[in-house]
Amino acid sequence: MSSKSPLAHVDAATFQQALKAFAMIVGSEHLIDDPADLANFSRPLMPVDEQSHAPGAVVSPASVEEVRALLRVAAEHRVPLWPVSTGRNFGYGSTRVAVAGTVLLELRRMDRILDIDPVLCTALVEPGVTYQMLADRIAAEKLPLWLDFPAPGPLVGPTGNTLERGGGTTPYFDHFGHSCGFEVVLADGTVLRTGMGGVRGTKAWQAYRYGFGPTLDGIFTQSNFGVVTKMGLWLMPAPEAHRTFLAAWPNDADLVRAVDAIRPLRLDGTIGNNGTIANDILVLTGVAKRSNLFDGTGAIPANIARKAAAAKGLGAWNYLYSIYGRADRVTADTAVVTGALEAAGATVMPDIPDPMQIGKLSLETFTLFDWRGGGGLAWFSPVCTSRGDEAAAQMAVARTIMEAHGIDFMTGATMDGREMLNVMPLVFDRGDPAVTEQADRCMRALYDAFAAKGWGFYRAGIGYMDRVAEIHGEAQRAVNRRLKRALDPLGIIAPGKSGIAL
Repeated sequence: MSSKSPLAHVDAATFQQALKAFAMIVGSEHLIDDPADLANFSRPLMPVDEQSHAPGAVVSPASVEEVRALLRVAAEHRVPLWPVSTGRNFGYGSTRVAVAGTVLLELRRMDRILDIDPVLCTALVEPGVTYQMLADRIAAEKLPLWLDFPAPGPLVGPTGNTLERGGGTTPYFDHFGHSCGFEVVLADGTVLRTGMGGVRGTKAWQAYRYGFGPTLDGIFTQSNFGVVTKMGLWLMPAPEAHRTFLAAWPNDADLVRAVDAIRPLRLDGTIGNNGTIANDILVLTGVAKRSNLFDGTGAIPANIARKAAAAKGLGAWNYLYSIYGRADRVTADTAVVTGALEAAGATVMPDIPDPMQIGKLSLETFTLFDWRGGGGLAWFSPVCTSRGDEAAAQMAVARTIMEAHGIDFMTGATMDGREMLNVMPLVFDRGDPAVTEQADRCMRALYDAFAAKGWGFYRAGIGYMDRVAEIHGEAQRAVNRRLKRALDPLGIIAPGKSGIAL
């Protein structure tokens, strides 16, 4: 037994009593508290201090009843729990916690696919279900359905990604927008089913999102108000036809006309998915290593990246998108989109192989880790309106700050109609303490600069949540505190998540 508790407000004896009670619920084999084993859960990719975000233990329930029992013990001993599904939101925190010593509530053992309805194209899953599990089930039953998933698709699951309001690349890219019905265990053990889920014998839980009265699903995303133990999602019917294209613009200044050309095609649905507009360095991570292009210090020079990209037929800006639907519609829309993008200065390349665009799981994007080596990754994720001039302004500010901190400027902005999620990876050598500290300073400088411009964020990782919550306004923080006090008055679920405190 440790003589010291990992939680500042809980003494060692009380913490150990809580762990023993947790073990009685889930079985001792599903509780981890040995420091050597816990080390696997406390190494962040992000440029934050490991000890400041290390879990005090890990407990893995297998059922809703076990989750309820764990929450009762947590409340009794004031030992908080931090829920994760698969715990692989790389670059945002994974299995790290906001408050050191919080016990990780790992839901991976809750991995049942409870239903797939091939008529309504819906599924009901537990939080431990991965996209790979769903894909295998769909393939085994030969169902004409597609999945939409984030970059590390096979390793992660729909529940965790949806609760962070993550996205993918097909027309079903908005994962929260295509969820339908949550089961949530509240801090006091109450089991809430949102939408139509409260109707006894309902057949429409995964069909109609809103139910009766206030729609509550959204308050359980990016929050610490409850533990989601089941989630419904809509699956995409496989289209009759599809084609994937890459539009490349040669110069950095072309971003303005690229965005302004894409926006109306997204707003009217001619381009069927949000696509990704990526700069030259980000696309180079899929085909090259940095050391083969540049062996100097600091950020890779723009002219070297531009030359390397051009040699591979890539531009300064590269928009990967798809067109879906009936064969005649795909043919007609292809002509419209190609004409519009070429008129805006792009070279359009057809029939690009990209598994994510057609619902096929892949780990191709993990080449990002090979670009520089050292295993450091953090995502800076501002929101930008789909206006060419604003997109160019955001890119310019980010590039200046990143390069000043020795970080290669990369962005892979997903373009819906009205907004862009301007997702920028900071890739660095986490094995070098000085470089890691520099990456942290870079992140903080980016947040300050973007806040000064009135640019907010769609997501934030461990270590930066308080700052982003502050940027989004005191009124929002105050309302979140009221909700937290009402639903979790003891603060036992994920303290500090999204900057939400009692």
